[in-house]
Amino acid sequence: MSREKVVLAYSGGLDTSVILKWLQLKGYDVVAYVADLGQIDDPEPIREKAMSSGAVDFHCLDLKEEFVKDFVYPSIKFNALYEGRYLLGTSLARPIIAKGMVDVAHKTGAKYLSHGATGKGNDQVRFELSMAALDPELECIVPWRIPEFFNKIKGRKEAMEFAEEHGIPVKATAEQPWSSDDNLMHISFEAGVLEDPAKCPPEEMFEYTTDPKKAPDEAEVIELEFDKGEAVKLNGKALSPADMLTELNRIGGKHGVGRVDIVESRYVGMKSRGVYETPGGTILMAAHRDLEGLTVEGSLINLKDTLMPRFAQLVYNGYWYCSEMDCLMAFLNESQKFVTGKVKLELYKGNITCTGRESERSLYDMMVVSMDDDKGAYDQTDANGFIKLHALPLRTHALRAKK
Repeated sequence: MSREKVVLAYSGGLDTSVILKWLQLKGYDVVAYVADLGQIDDPEPIREKAMSSGAVDFHCLDLKEEFVKDFVYPSIKFNALYEGRYLLGTSLARPIIAKGMVDVAHKTGAKYLSHGATGKGNDQVRFELSMAALDPELECIVPWRIPEFFNKIKGRKEAMEFAEEHGIPVKATAEQPWSSDDNLMHISFEAGVLEDPAKCPPEEMFEYTTDPKKAPDEAEVIELEFDKGEAVKLNGKALSPADMLTELNRIGGKHGVGRVDIVESRYVGMKSRGVYETPGGTILMAAHRDLEGLTVEGSLINLKDTLMPRFAQLVYNGYWYCSEMDCLMAFLNESQKFVTGKVKLELYKGNITCTGRESERSLYDMMVVSMDDDKGAYDQTDANGFIKLHALPLRTHALRAKK
């Protein structure tokens, strides 16, 4: 009798290793799938562990360039921040992971998909909404929402006992008092000691960034060059999207740039505390925003700022693949046609200061704006009619109020 195949989003950690074995025991042939978004040095140990845990096949897809080019860069171009602070590193990773998972399912003939996200988090929504949009005929098996599974595997203790019982190799080290997830965009931390929002995160937790107080005492100046809103050169050197973000992570991390500690609103309804390190993304956002000030009309900047929270909410909630997002992307690409130029940034102890910008597509006219204009580039008397017309409804309202 043939067994149905299920593609499992696999990390090699305790939870997904246990889920892999559980799915096998339930009668499935498990295809372990890993998306390399910059967090993997060598996939071979992960492959070996997956196969020794019962997988029938293993696929590791290198998605780093696609992740930065098609997911991170659009978010940067939108200057997207969820609830004004979160740069969406985890949220942006989930739709491309789901896309790769669906591709592997098509390649292997699997009818089912599975993941290790819990029933309390955002990731379950992001994965499954993406899967539904990409192939509605694939079904999803979610062990953490199946009582037979979560009544047996209640926590790390039970998971380790299950692993030992079934010969699943696990590291004999104590669990970190927090959980983390990383990719080229950022590393996130939550749970454990972070569940009390009043407590300061332990310094030993941080991985991408130096403590700003211990960062170099000398500022570093860098120059970023953009083409249609996308960073293409760093200090005059052309870099691919993934290489660009990698290098900016290194530079920004050295100077303590990009730490965020917030309480955010999960899509499933609860508040949660998250700590994030996003050095490269923070640098890109600062430079891009500054260059837009030079090259984009004020009314268009205002419109983008108005639409940005909706874009960020769609990304955060898992609606990357939907008609509304398609429309926002079309608008975004049109808005970036002239966002081409160079920005100089000074990095110092967690701070970013834009110190200069230039562009051949600039809207800035020094002759018009100069207070020393002696060539008549701008006739100041034109402001009389401008102000009078704009004041008309205000005058009318004020006169009505006196009646």
